Amino acid sequence: MSEPEQAPFIVRIPRLMGRGLVALYRYTLSPFLGPRCRHLPSCSEYADEAISRFGLWAGGWMALARILRCHPWGTHGLDFVPKALPPSSQWWRPWRYGRWRDTQTEP
Repeated sequence: MSEPEQAPFIVRIPRLMGRGLVALYRYTLSPFLGPRCRHLPSCSEYADEAISRFGLWAGGWMALARILRCHPWGTHGLDFVPKALPPSSQWWRPWRYGRWRDTQTEP
């Protein structure tokens, strides 16, 4: 079992709620908008993986940074969820979780 699955259910609730919101977007709003993401994996896949790997707080900030990079003049290409949190990230400085300018190409 991976680490998130070993945590008690009460601790996993925010993570599950965040992933539920991503799934709700995928199956309700996304089909009407069509494929518009400039990155691979898509923004919703990125958000789902970031939240499942790092939790709602850190993963949500990573997903927000990714969504804000995905605009016509923004970044494009391969952009994967990092394997570990950035060394400069602390919970009280949430903007440090996200990459706001570049893409990360290593899987």
